[in-house]
Amino acid sequence: MSEQIVILDFGSQYTQVIARRIREGQVYSSILPFDTPFSKIKALNPKGIILSGGPSSVFAKDAPLPDKKIFTLGVPVLGICYGVQLLAHFLGGKVERSEEREYGKGTLKIGDNKCALLKGLPKSIRVWNSHGDKMTKLPKKFKAVGSTENSNYAVIEHRAKRMFGIQFHPEVAHTPKGMTIISNFVHKICGCGKNWTMRSYIDQSVEDIRAQIGDEHVILGLSGGVDSSVAAALIHKAVGDQLTCIFVNNGLLRANEAESVQQLYGRNFKIKLQYENATAEFLRRLKGVTNPERKRKIIGNHFIRVFQQATKRAGKARFLAQGTLYPDVIESVPIAGNPAALIKSHHNVGGLPKNMKFELVEPLRCLFKDEVRVLGRELGLPKEVVDRQPFPGPGLAVRVMGEVTSKRLRVLRESDAIVIEEMRKSGWYYKVWQSFAVLLPVKSVGVMGDERTYEDSIAVRVVESRDGMTADWVKLPYELLETISNRIINEVNGVNRCVFDITSKPPGTIEWE
Repeated sequence: MSEQIVILDFGSQYTQVIARRIREGQVYSSILPFDTPFSKIKALNPKGIILSGGPSSVFAKDAPLPDKKIFTLGVPVLGICYGVQLLAHFLGGKVERSEEREYGKGTLKIGDNKCALLKGLPKSIRVWNSHGDKMTKLPKKFKAVGSTENSNYAVIEHRAKRMFGIQFHPEVAHTPKGMTIISNFVHKICGCGKNWTMRSYIDQSVEDIRAQIGDEHVILGLSGGVDSSVAAALIHKAVGDQLTCIFVNNGLLRANEAESVQQLYGRNFKIKLQYENATAEFLRRLKGVTNPERKRKIIGNHFIRVFQQATKRAGKARFLAQGTLYPDVIESVPIAGNPAALIKSHHNVGGLPKNMKFELVEPLRCLFKDEVRVLGRELGLPKEVVDRQPFPGPGLAVRVMGEVTSKRLRVLRESDAIVIEEMRKSGWYYKVWQSFAVLLPVKSVGVMGDERTYEDSIAVRVVESRDGMTADWVKLPYELLETISNRIINEVNGVNRCVFDITSKPPGTIEWE
């Protein structure tokens, strides 16, 4: 990347948000662990460095500290929250425990509108705070240019060295003018252009993929989801028929999904597609299993076996492609007492089974999810793929409460198809994070026609979320809920009751299992 901003991560829950905000300004940003050696940072030739927030205190015994030599690099530095306290700690200032922890909304009063970081802002703006310490003495040759109710040093600068510190979080939506501050730092202070575009990313990625693969062949496990679909389209653009996609039908897919994937990729995009129908095998292994974790393990383990056998039939290939995204590969920051700072391991990261002798190709590993969607549009993928809602790896097995059988899958699949169809017809599908049906392990008494029935119950789950970490149930129009319920009960044989899940996350989860 010709221009980039390096973010050193000290464990803030908002670090990835900083990176995304910078990229929204069409500048590439990369996140590195707080203790990345100076030599590695220098080799990247960054246009600027941002020190993220974090839960620690700079004067704590085990405080995470960066390589002090970063302050000699000569590029602009912006410290955010914990980051500004690091500036004070290293450059001669003083940080103390605040008598009142400053958390939530605050008001920033700007004392010097000539500060390049604050250009274009009114005299007073709303900001979001989250800290327990505060600076009580400025570092040498720094000056205060902004204050909040609880801090006289809410914004500080060393104008000559282009070093800045802010005691609040400009990257979050709760700081409405925060993007102006970030843009000022990235564009005006660091001098970055607006060169980070999906078109430039495609051109560079095609070159990189061709250089890595050469004349060899590559295999990709295609699920039909956003990540694997975009990875397939990008690699196919680079190496054409050197790519073979393997699509495994585990019998746990949504209605018509196997047919749709074969139609789109095999016939329309002319991508070599190897279809593996393993429905009977998966259902046989799931027979009698009701424990959710056992279901997941059985499905995951058997998928690997099926995929391994499929790769042998695909012919000789040196490379295996995966749709790994940037959040999956950012290294965890091991800071004691801060579970939020540890990014969970992902099934795409950590290598392959030892007996699978492939080299990895991961063309999306620099991208966030929203960027992958933009990339997919640039590559010509249809909206129903690019903006598809998340679908769990174990498929409908985690939405069938209790034992997974062909009959119960049929009931759920038909009900789920109605939910999706009506959400799309009403225009709600692309407004929410997820919408789906769940088959409950509950039968209830009903009256259909002149007969009493004793049949299955379906729960409808519709949630809104930004990243899946938290979620709230969506207040759908009653008319839409009525249509969904009536259609499921009238059209799906074996269902006589439909309920709507109004549980948020937390305390619940998005999926039921």
